[in-house]
Amino acid sequence: MIHKEGPKIIAISILIITGLYYGLTYLMPGLYWLFALAGILAIAFSFWFFRNPKRPVANPANNPILAPADGEIVVIEKTLESEYFKDERIQVSIFMSPLNVHANRHPTNGIIEYVQHHPGRHLVAWHPKSSTENECTTIVINNGICPLLLRQIAGAMARRIVTYAQVGDQVLQGEDLGFIKFGSRVDLFFPLDAEIAVKIGDKVKGNISVIGKV
Repeated sequence: MIHKEGPKIIAISILIITGLYYGLTYLMPGLYWLFALAGILAIAFSFWFFRNPKRPVANPANNPILAPADGEIVVIEKTLESEYFKDERIQVSIFMSPLNVHANRHPTNGIIEYVQHHPGRHLVAWHPKSSTENECTTIVINNGICPLLLRQIAGAMARRIVTYAQVGDQVLQGEDLGFIKFGSRVDLFFPLDAEIAVKIGDKVKGNISVIGKV
């Protein structure tokens, strides 16, 4: 299944790649097979990058917070969350490489209390300062137990963060939250008494892996 952010970009990519193929083939006809292969691989990557696999939520007990993205756990630490809570929280960060599924999903049921986009830098997403200095969008979901803050962070290659959530929306765990185009990162901020179910280096999958419980 292709994510809804993909078809327009895929169509533009096909037009550009096709134009380049014919232009380069005209200039260097002996290498037409190489240009054709490169074009096919580039188009195939476009389809693959915008994949959005169906992953029904099993609704397990104990209100688990599921992974909002595919990737690797790169940060688990206590930190001061200065934008919304303005207190100490447990930060869990998921690094999404260009090879991961880049669809973001709601990690819990609840009501959207806060959405704010921030322009910023484009440091590599695993850089410690990327959480505070990069372009990002902050979303707060209240699941009836406690508010959970999620931050979509652009990486060095990403130049567009898509967020569907609006303040007041009632959202369901596993629904599309948005999309970050190319390498990026998603941070979650838990209360200090939350039970964290992952460790540094774990590979997680959106809608499948349990990140923690509150």
